[in-house]
Amino acid sequence: MVKAKDLLITFINNRWLVFIAAMWIQSCAGIGYLFGSISPVIKSSLNYNQKQVARLGVAKDLGDSVGFLAGSMSEILPLWALLLVGAIQNFVGYGWVWLVVTGKAPVLPLWVMCLLIFIGTNGETYFNTAALVSCVQNFPKSRGPVVGILKGFAGLSGAILTQIYALINSPDKASLIFMVAVGPSMVVIALMFIVRPVGGHRQLRSSDASNFSIIYCVCLILAAYLMGVMLVEDLIDLNQTIVKIFTAILFVLVVVPIGIPIYLTFTSDRRTPEQEALLSEPQHKEPETSHDPNEIIFSEVEEEKPHDVDLLPASERQKRIAQLQSKLAQAAAEGAVRIKRTRGPHRGEDFDLTQALIKADFWLLFCTLLLGSGSGLTVIDNLGQMSESLGYDNTHIFVSMISIWNFLGRVGGGYVSEIVVRYKSYYMVQIGRVGRVV
Repeated sequence: MVKAKDLLITFINNRWLVFIAAMWIQSCAGIGYLFGSISPVIKSSLNYNQKQVARLGVAKDLGDSVGFLAGSMSEILPLWALLLVGAIQNFVGYGWVWLVVTGKAPVLPLWVMCLLIFIGTNGETYFNTAALVSCVQNFPKSRGPVVGILKGFAGLSGAILTQIYALINSPDKASLIFMVAVGPSMVVIALMFIVRPVGGHRQLRSSDASNFSIIYCVCLILAAYLMGVMLVEDLIDLNQTIVKIFTAILFVLVVVPIGIPIYLTFTSDRRTPEQEALLSEPQHKEPETSHDPNEIIFSEVEEEKPHDVDLLPASERQKRIAQLQSKLAQAAAEGAVRIKRTRGPHRGEDFDLTQALIKADFWLLFCTLLLGSGSGLTVIDNLGQMSESLGYDNTHIFVSMISIWNFLGRVGGGYVSEIVVRYKSYYMVQIGRVGRVV
């Protein structure tokens, strides 16, 4: 009984379980990508013209993009509370839209409908913030794959929710709005206590690379499967039994990654003392006598380590840096060396808003997103009307296809960025050293 309890605790505190739960939340969090399927229903039910629908699309885009409030609240609220706020916003916003569209609530002015769309879609920013904050902290050395996979599943959620809607097979097209209001909220509430930081920096494993490879394979299989299913359902009139089988296989593919934390729970290995020394948690500040180990890691270690350390194999390099860190910490405690106090965090560390606003990196990312995402959002918002104008009755197939390719682009971006950061930068360091030797 005691062993079973220990295994359960290990499983609950496994950072891979948090990552898988975050993937599940993100797989139903890309609500904005379904606007192309929802907007024709709203347009026909409320007798809106295309200009009014475009205003609803702008409200949706604002709700999807304005994540300042979610980011600020993540500093003062636990992540489960952040997820709960997002679930409530999603349910209230799209739930009220569903009531208006189905005639169960009085018709509201256009600006109120825009406000409801904004509130409902803004709940997605809380899902994204909680998932990314927790997983980036749990996987500080694998931020590229983590962000790429999580944001990829947010893009894929349009195809997943569309397939679930095909399972419902409701003649009332407004039921898609009801599913958007209820489905993501239920999933988030069920998982909100699992998604949290669990000290991932103390759980580095040699199996991380293979685990990410497994998840990448699942991602590719899932995207290919959804693409095939959507094309078959569009070309062939399938009976409901076949659709149920297709949806069941989809759920199996989404759930398969849970095998990773289960396997790690039963095969967990002990870390070496060098790893424990390197990965120890920061100590609390004490007046004058103690020093933050993170400052030693990011400043003194980089200056004091020999140049040939980076040429060593990964395990030996980690061991040498751990030994150097231990010596520096002991010397700092004895007063033999003085730790330099740096102003603000280094690149790659956590920034608050005021620290980020004075960094060029922040403004470069801000301008890139501001100028680069508009064309894609315009297509997504008007995809339903574009497909109807071309004579297609089933607009869901186009929403699903753009969702799938969006997913592949995001996952691929995370994978490529990790290669560039981890390997390309290493090669550039080696080229620089060779140049100095020559």
